[in-house]
Amino acid sequence: MRPGGQPNMQQIMKQAQKMQQQVAQAQAELAAAELTGSAGGGLVSVVMTGLGEVKSVRIDPKAVDPDDIESLEDLVLAAIRNAAEAQRELTEAKMGPATGGLGGGLGIPGF
Repeated sequence: MRPGGQPNMQQIMKQAQKMQQQVAQAQAELAAAELTGSAGGGLVSVVMTGLGEVKSVRIDPKAVDPDDIESLEDLVLAAIRNAAEAQRELTEAKMGPATGGLGGGLGIPGF
């Protein structure tokens, strides 16, 4: 701090630039990450990026029953939710340190 208790603007700018670099690095790591969610003992699986983009859905033929489509729909939804929870946890782990716990308003998915 400067005399009079005012913060040094140059120091604040350096801290902001460092945070910006950390956020960019964390976003790159999230984009490269692939998380898998599954349901029904692996009958349905979903692969999602760390940014929340669904990359693929795999359905084991054993899960397909033309007379019970609702169960398959439930399995797909559960697998997506499972992958999304893993994505949220990874986002918190990567972005929390980068943002110093600031969270909302930074234009970061999941915050």
